[in-house]
Amino acid sequence: MNIQIVPLIIVVAYLVGMLAIGFVVSKLSIKDSKDYMVAGRRMGLFMVAFSLSANNIGGGSTTGLAAKAFGDWGMSACWYVLAASVAMIPLAYFAPKIRKTMAITIPEVMERRYGKGIGTFSAVLNILALFCLTSSQIAASGSVVSSLTGIPLNVSLLVAGAVVIIYTTMGGMLADQISDLVQFLIILVGLAIATPFVINGCGGWQAISDALPPVQLSFTKIGWVTIIGYIFNYFCTFLSGPEMVSRFESAKDEKTARGASLLSAVLMAAMAIFPTLLGLAALSVKDQLPGVAGATSMMTVTGHFAPAAITGIVSAAIISATMSSADSNLLCMSTMFMNDIFPKLGGKTEISEKRKIFLTRTCNVVAAVVAMLISLFKIDLVTMNTFAFAIRCAGPFAAYGFGLIIPKATRASGVVSVIVGTIGVVVWQMLSGGGFYLGILPVVFGCACGAVSFFIVNWIGWKQGVEAAPSAFIEDGASKE
Repeated sequence: MNIQIVPLIIVVAYLVGMLAIGFVVSKLSIKDSKDYMVAGRRMGLFMVAFSLSANNIGGGSTTGLAAKAFGDWGMSACWYVLAASVAMIPLAYFAPKIRKTMAITIPEVMERRYGKGIGTFSAVLNILALFCLTSSQIAASGSVVSSLTGIPLNVSLLVAGAVVIIYTTMGGMLADQISDLVQFLIILVGLAIATPFVINGCGGWQAISDALPPVQLSFTKIGWVTIIGYIFNYFCTFLSGPEMVSRFESAKDEKTARGASLLSAVLMAAMAIFPTLLGLAALSVKDQLPGVAGATSMMTVTGHFAPAAITGIVSAAIISATMSSADSNLLCMSTMFMNDIFPKLGGKTEISEKRKIFLTRTCNVVAAVVAMLISLFKIDLVTMNTFAFAIRCAGPFAAYGFGLIIPKATRASGVVSVIVGTIGVVVWQMLSGGGFYLGILPVVFGCACGAVSFFIVNWIGWKQGVEAAPSAFIEDGASKE
């Protein structure tokens, strides 16, 4: 493979920069486990908002989005990210309440309200899902490094995994959020600069429009059922997603958490158009790009029409997109293990802060190394990831999300909703194969089942005079940190 020197230099500079962030944060800012796990709960509006956005803009929202535009979705592919942007708006109502819990993880809140059993069950679901996601993200990062630089795939996997391990393990949540800020800026600025070059190289927007069937330019080609389905899908997974919750918990106060959710909606909306336009541009000139396919359309058309420096920035942007998800998954997994599983395995509940940080870092390293080894064997994790992701969200969705806003919720409602939601997503997954069976995604169906059962059991309990479950908020009587 012919290595492009300028893009390679930019990519290497980016990877070295990520390592530098981890090292500096580790030396200057990590004093205790709260610093490591939730950035000391002192993050401001922009840090939280950019981190939320970077966590949601992964490889699927860059190269994957361009591939959808290149394929059957056309201009309506932008809804793949716009739907996530819309979902952040109602999430702004829940964000202050998430911050108010003063918890570290979702299972911690579940245990406060509904008991140890359901807390442990949700922790196990989340850890298994996060492990699968970490494996696939490291594999994706490695494959991107390999395809953009010409470095052999196995070496690229090791390099990408090592970078994620080092800066996440050294700096924890603070390094994660700083790197997320850098990563999102690289993604947004890189694609924003590259897009005009590509459009101009293709002869201008009018030439692109004339070369495409009119249906490809329809903003709603995929249909409103699919669009609304994606909005519900993102809302459900965001509200019960540990990566999102950990960002809100790191905010300096409840107002910051709310504002960050709304600002993140704006940032993601701004991101949606650029990969879409690049995918359409590639489709309009596909006869000039031998061997171009959906998965490679964005980088192929950029490399063909944009200067080498711009191609290098976009290369770094794509790597940023995959790594921003890998580091979040890894940190959430190790934090959840130490916070919600380790004490129940006979681990000491009272250990020094230094020891807790060491053990959490060790979890990071062990989990990431195993994930790297799995990725080297090229095991197909797509189906397992999709299934695990749906299960971890569908079960806890109603118990956690609605449990934050309904003080009178009973213990039974939380337990039943987790079970029903989990069964619902399994059944719908089997019926649909992970697709839109009857226009509904499995995770949305599972969340809906959990929500309905949550309210039915509560209604029955209230009629019978059953007392409310303990509060999710420590000032209302729940256990303190």
